Amino acid sequence: MAHSKLRRTSGPRKAVLRSLVTALFQNGRIQTTEAKAKELRKTADKMISLAKRGDLHARRQAEGFVMDKAVTKKLFNEIAKKYTDRNGGYTRIIKLGLRQGDAAPVAIIELV
Repeated sequence: MAHSKLRRTSGPRKAVLRSLVTALFQNGRIQTTEAKAKELRKTADKMISLAKRGDLHARRQAEGFVMDKAVTKKLFNEIAKKYTDRNGGYTRIIKLGLRQGDAAPVAIIELV
């Protein structure tokens, strides 16, 4: 599957996505650049699909990616139950415009 490099090598890119996924599940919505939000959407949807599966292997896969065990517990106990009848499209991206410092396009990504 194609992915954006986000101008990083694979290790730092994975670390950014892990921290963004953790923050998204912890807070429900976060503000970031559009490119990161679009990449985050793919990863967040995969994590929610794992949580909906709910078996031990899925939980261990999610714990290997999400940085906080409390957030993983919230993902499996609360967030997955919220989306039992939904077959994808768990996140929404709202474009905000340009950031003042470097004119980067900024967006809010939130759980639907």
